[in-house]
Amino acid sequence: MRFNGFALSIGLVFSFFGEKCVADTPTLLTGMAEVDITPPRGFPMAGYYHERLAEGALDPLKAKAIVFRHGKISGALVVCDLIGIATDLTSEVRKQAAERTGIPAENIALAATHSHTAPDYMKELYLRLGNENQDPDRAAYIDTLISGIVSAIVKAHTSAGVAQLKLGTAIQEPLVSFNRRFVMRDGSVRTWMNYSNPNVVRAAGPIDPEIQLLAINDQNDRQIGMLSNFALHLDTVGGMNWSADYPFYIEKTLRKYAGDDFISIFGTGCCGDINHANPNSKEVNKSVVIGTCLGESIQKQLSLLKPIESDHLSVISRTVRLPLQGATPQEVERSVLLLKLAKAKEKVEFLDHVTAYKKLVLDHFTHAEPFANSIEHITWGLSRSLAGVGDSLPVDLTVITIGHDVAIVCLPGEVFVELGLAIKQGSPFRTTFVIELCNSVETIYIPTRAAYAGGSYEVTNSNVMPGSGEMLVEAALSMLRECASATVN
Repeated sequence: MRFNGFALSIGLVFSFFGEKCVADTPTLLTGMAEVDITPPRGFPMAGYYHERLAEGALDPLKAKAIVFRHGKISGALVVCDLIGIATDLTSEVRKQAAERTGIPAENIALAATHSHTAPDYMKELYLRLGNENQDPDRAAYIDTLISGIVSAIVKAHTSAGVAQLKLGTAIQEPLVSFNRRFVMRDGSVRTWMNYSNPNVVRAAGPIDPEIQLLAINDQNDRQIGMLSNFALHLDTVGGMNWSADYPFYIEKTLRKYAGDDFISIFGTGCCGDINHANPNSKEVNKSVVIGTCLGESIQKQLSLLKPIESDHLSVISRTVRLPLQGATPQEVERSVLLLKLAKAKEKVEFLDHVTAYKKLVLDHFTHAEPFANSIEHITWGLSRSLAGVGDSLPVDLTVITIGHDVAIVCLPGEVFVELGLAIKQGSPFRTTFVIELCNSVETIYIPTRAAYAGGSYEVTNSNVMPGSGEMLVEAALSMLRECASATVN
């Protein structure tokens, strides 16, 4: 367990649901901490549509928190080496962390890096929160997971002290990220293609090559920690061992220069349509190559980062209800059959398998009395908070800004890169971090409206209706403008 604390001398304005409170003194405290949340061997692993039980660990999974506070005014971001943040997990962590720190629950944002070699914890969390019978070792890990994330927030909060914050952007070179959706000659869109296929016309969208950087240095300008943000899907390890994926190698690279106490917090950018497979090559970069490249790009930029000159801090949280797709009795019945066939290792087409699983999750969400017994068929997607929620999904957006310079936007789900770029381009702040998979993963993918017309995997694996991504962009920009207006009043 590591933590460092600092304070930055700036004035403070706090904003929550439109209510603003001006601090009496010009001191913003900043703290960072990390806590190990690695599960035991034998716990289920996430990322795919069949059960996998972990055999060991390649590197540790962590919860890493950064807290900004001034007296009673405070906000926190905690990034976890998990595939996603269940709404139930957000609710429980917020409740416990708020009780122990005094940070308003709504001002605590949880984010996942989206490692596919992290635990599949949602069913076990569902059982634990409902006090239902379950394997005692699995129940014990759920307690460890919750307490570990809470502990990271508490340590960051209590350790806050004096620091210098420096800001900037690096451009990732060489390229390690690529749009994974392709326009085909017949007009369709397909995922995971290669230019060796003569039917591929072009990539269906852009990438985002920027790495956003917020460095935390002590009063002697020694590097203490870093919040970085880059849009690249985490699914580069594979196998049956726990791993934080390429962010582990970002940390490892930066610690070569800054020491073993350096805390590297990586927030995954909007990468719902971005991965690491170069369509011009048959070879795929491994996590060590990707993480090291990103770490070196960050390190080269550190001497060029600029100190923040500001006198305001704002935090806004807002709930947006995204329209859910539906699940008819006939669809649910067919889905149960397909999942039984897949479990029996009968051949089921991949997208049919994805659709079947999604329909049972939607059945669980949209119906007070689901057509199927959800717990018999799904693990991921089980939710105490969202069971029977109806035809729209409530998701929380969180925005933290410092002066005119820094904005941190926390979005739910796996968001297409075009939506993240739209927020950056419309943001009134000099550098905007857009972090996906925050507070709620139950949307699954959030494509652009246009992408729904093209179809393929990400559209198939989305719980929300077309236009949901644009709703998030509009809400985020509204929140950013509210924060910006506070800095000039």
